[in-house]
Amino acid sequence: MAKAGKRLEAAREGLDRKKLYALSEAITVIKNGAKAKFDETVEVAMNLGVDPRHADQMVRGVITMPNGTGKNMRVAVFARDAKAEEATAAGADVVGAEELMERIQGGDIPFDRIIATPDMMALVGRLGKVLGPRGLMPNPRVGTVTPDVTQAVKDAKGGSVEFRVEKAGVIHAGIGKASFDAAALEENIKALAEAVLKAKPAGAKGTYVKRIAISSTMGPGVKVDPSTVMPAS
Repeated sequence: MAKAGKRLEAAREGLDRKKLYALSEAITVIKNGAKAKFDETVEVAMNLGVDPRHADQMVRGVITMPNGTGKNMRVAVFARDAKAEEATAAGADVVGAEELMERIQGGDIPFDRIIATPDMMALVGRLGKVLGPRGLMPNPRVGTVTPDVTQAVKDAKGGSVEFRVEKAGVIHAGIGKASFDAAALEENIKALAEAVLKAKPAGAKGTYVKRIAISSTMGPGVKVDPSTVMPAS
């Protein structure tokens, strides 16, 4: 903890906590401050002017990062017969039906994405209380309930990121690694911002994107000027 604390303190040196940094400048600060012994994930937090307790203000979607995420995604697929074979061929880590449901019910959930064919949803629905809180419940709106398991697995493995606004009106997403070059990180962040903008719900009033900050796994948050991130309207 002492070493981590010193790293964080060092990363904070010279950081103006009140300043809104331009995106390119913020990325430089984050990359320079990522000193951990592992390749830190670069994360984005977006505060939105929505109240997700209201159905017409929910924000969710999926975006395939232009430059991938640098993360090895573990993908499970609920499918049978030919679709199960298709999912395995596409590179899914685990494919199954009842036995996969029992594994998950037992708390063995080492997955980053769970995909299901439509005919499996009666089975998967029994896992709502387990998968829902973890953000892993398959959903047709983000392409994880689909007959095209090949494409869904390839998207997940290729760097697709699901986003969903949390209770406080915040979206958190990992968009790459600190080892990525600055241009790749900037392109990924702007792709996420565009997807969030496209997912703007009908019930959103006033300023939609209020605040944006980026950070690395072990580093401090850097406030970013939203006008340098959001696409021009």
